[in-house]
Amino acid sequence: QTQLVESGGGSVQAGGSLKLSCVASGNTYGRNCMGWFRDVPGKAREGVAVMSTRGGSTYYADSAKGRFTISHDNAKNSVYLQMNSLKPEDTAKYYCAADPTACWEGTWQEVDEYGYWGQGTQVTVSS
Repeated sequence: QTQLVESGGGSVQAGGSLKLSCVASGNTYGRNCMGWFRDVPGKAREGVAVMSTRGGSTYYADSAKGRFTISHDNAKNSVYLQMNSLKPEDTAKYYCAADPTACWEGTWQEVDEYGYWGQGTQVTVSS
């Protein structure tokens, strides 16, 4: 089993920045692919950014490209999401996700590919 705990959410004005953190514990194999999804009110859960913690490959949603950066620190068993130039439409509950094999182009955004989820952290961006 892999456990995930997120932190770093909060309220910020449009144009501001936040950095989300996700600390993983438990089975290390389950963390080969880690990243972030979000629940926007009225929409299905969507992938934001994920990365391979072994190979370093990164995948971003179009909405995140150029504004968000995903990174990891294996020594701290952590993955991060630096979010800059935040917009009101980024308001959502952000979830850390992990899986041994989910990091593939074309499928990384599929929620069902991920076996492990955190409890989420709320991000609110005001205009």
